[in-house]
Amino acid sequence: MLVVLAALLLTSARPGSAAAAPAQRPPSDTLASMSLAEQVGQVFMVGTPATGATAAALDAVHSQHVGSVILTGRSTQGIGAAAHVVAVMRAADPSPVGLLVATDQEGGAVQVLQGSGYSAIPSALTQGRSSATQLRRSAGTWGSQLSRTGIDLDLAPVLGTVPSPAAARRNPPIGVFDRELGFDPGTVASHGVAFTQGMADAGELTAVKHFPGLGRVSGNTDTTAGVQDRVTVRGDAYTEPFAAAVRAGAPVLMMSSATYTKIDSGHPAVFSRAIIENMVRHDLGFTGAVMSDDLGNAKQVAYLPPGQRAVRFIQAGGDLVLTVNAAVLPAMYDAVLAEARTDATFRRQVQEAAIHVLDVKRRRGLLPGPSCPRGTSTRSDRPQGTSRWRAGPSTTTTRPPRSACTSTSTGGARPASRPGVTAETSTPSAEVPATCSGPSSPSTPAVRRCAPTPSVWASTVSGTATTPGWAAPR
Repeated sequence: MLVVLAALLLTSARPGSAAAAPAQRPPSDTLASMSLAEQVGQVFMVGTPATGATAAALDAVHSQHVGSVILTGRSTQGIGAAAHVVAVMRAADPSPVGLLVATDQEGGAVQVLQGSGYSAIPSALTQGRSSATQLRRSAGTWGSQLSRTGIDLDLAPVLGTVPSPAAARRNPPIGVFDRELGFDPGTVASHGVAFTQGMADAGELTAVKHFPGLGRVSGNTDTTAGVQDRVTVRGDAYTEPFAAAVRAGAPVLMMSSATYTKIDSGHPAVFSRAIIENMVRHDLGFTGAVMSDDLGNAKQVAYLPPGQRAVRFIQAGGDLVLTVNAAVLPAMYDAVLAEARTDATFRRQVQEAAIHVLDVKRRRGLLPGPSCPRGTSTRSDRPQGTSRWRAGPSTTTTRPPRSACTSTSTGGARPASRPGVTAETSTPSAEVPATCSGPSSPSTPAVRRCAPTPSVWASTVSGTATTPGWAAPR
């Protein structure tokens, strides 16, 4: 039943389907149609477990206009179950701009989605021992599995170079888990490009990570503070894999949270304008979306309040704030919105960031059609024609032609109270789908209300998730 439901919710007209992709409104026009609160939402990506949509993640998408979601942890339930989680998140989205859905599918120790329908992806180190041609073919297969799930963006490959097998044993974030594609920048570059091209062959986007590289640090920024790279310099040969990926058209680049003392000793790379603007934008010539590593739980950035982490990343030139922990999203969102309302320079930075994110969405066919007025969309990946929706076996959908404009709810700033989601349920452990209601006519715009319904998820998804006791690397 679950596979059938996923098939109904993710038809051939899903976002990113080349055959069904309609004309889209340009990113600049799409941005102009948004309120500032909605623009701010576009620069955030929030986490939800791959085994179920949390109340906090659903609320972020509904009430704070968050435009991107990442499936986290581990799921062994197969494509049908993961596709259902994606469908629940998309159905909860009231925006005419489609939700960008990501996951970590590197291989080896870092493969979020597993089970029926998914290959057992080898570690990056094993991938690097195959030919680049073979890796591209394999990545195409893995990408097609993500596409069938409804995933838009794979946060892979890792392009940091670990200098040697001996150094790998002393490199917690990459080498210890065999996440490096090789022990020299040339191999990492050729095979990193092959991985991204294979994913692109399947219609999938990739985020290369973690610039300017984590292969020569001795601490994991997710679990350790004060992590430094004392070797890398501007123009370093170890950044060549990133340059090669950018030349090959990589759409998203993730920043490291380590501090690179020979480049900018005063700021982690994720908060460093010298690294983002001078190295990424100028030296690499990168024009895509710059995303952060996790800013919600990472110990490396815990010295700052959550809101300041988001603000400083955007001030440094970043575009997409990643927080795996959805519970800290409200503080981040509120801080960015407040700063944007009072500081014209920062407001322009937010809008530039949102343009970069919207351009990534354009590549996946997630922008509204050019002829659709505000409050409508060409998207048909969520139920239409009804004011209430429940995730479960009884879900009903009425799908208009993809080229038609269909009504959606619209809204401005996040409401003071968030109906249906209490402080107690807005935690990463509360995995629930949603019962949502709202207007079905653009003439009566309002923020749709979303209340968690735990019993529905329990009745529709079975199986167990396997989450390691240690912090899963990203």
